Amino acid sequence: MSTRSEVAPSTLEVDLVDGGIVVRYLDGREVFYHGPPEPIESSLTTPPGKTVHVLVTDEDGVEGVMTYVNDLKTDAEILESTGVGRVLIEQGERSVLFPGVSAAAEGHSVTVSVEPAVVDGRVFVFAEDEFSERAYELVTET
Repeated sequence: MSTRSEVAPSTLEVDLVDGGIVVRYLDGREVFYHGPPEPIESSLTTPPGKTVHVLVTDEDGVEGVMTYVNDLKTDAEILESTGVGRVLIEQGERSVLFPGVSAAAEGHSVTVSVEPAVVDGRVFVFAEDEFSERAYELVTET
């Protein structure tokens, strides 16, 4: 049995396209997150039990870092080969994912928050399970 550990993310290529967001992993594969993302101001609490991925891009949305929050299914080797990071957050605790972007575990939900004065790019949150996929953009401009 393997234990799960935190993994630092790498910079990935991102493409904001009609209908969603394409993220190109370091191993050459791509993932398409359906959108367009719903704009949310500064903080989002995901529905309970969803898999949560946070993507922080540069201002132009051409590169960014992807972090899985509390993912217990993906092997660290796979994350490292793709460039995706993972953070494990205990209930009631908060973790900084990227300067100005934090996540907290609350029950079976995750709350992702941004500090607009600190974030210099765009912040997307993807919450999904086997039944649905939702995309959000945490608005950082006032």
